[in-house]
Amino acid sequence: QVQLVESGGGLVQAGGSLRLSCAASGRTGSNFAMSWFRQGPGREREFVAGISWSAMSNYVADSVKGRFTISRDNAENTVYLQMNSLKPEDTAVYYCAARYGAIGVLTTLYDYWGQGTQVTVSS
Repeated sequence: QVQLVESGGGLVQAGGSLRLSCAASGRTGSNFAMSWFRQGPGREREFVAGISWSAMSNYVADSVKGRFTISRDNAENTVYLQMNSLKPEDTAVYYCAARYGAIGVLTTLYDYWGQGTQVTVSS
């Protein structure tokens, strides 16, 4: 079993920064891609960014490209999402997700999910 726990959410003013963390525990093994999704009020859950086990591949959604950066520390089994230049439309619950294999943008591809962490960006 794999457990994912997000942290780092909070309230920030527009233009500010937050760094989200997702710690994985359990039998994660190798070839374990991790991604961030978000779900704003009244919206569908959407892909934000993903990173492969090797960190050689990563993909960032157009909506956050140039502002958000995903990284991982395999020794700590942790993935990070550095969020800069935050905008009010970034307000959402951010979820960490993981799967064995490549990065995917569809929620249905992921086997493991965290509980989510709230990010609120004020204007």
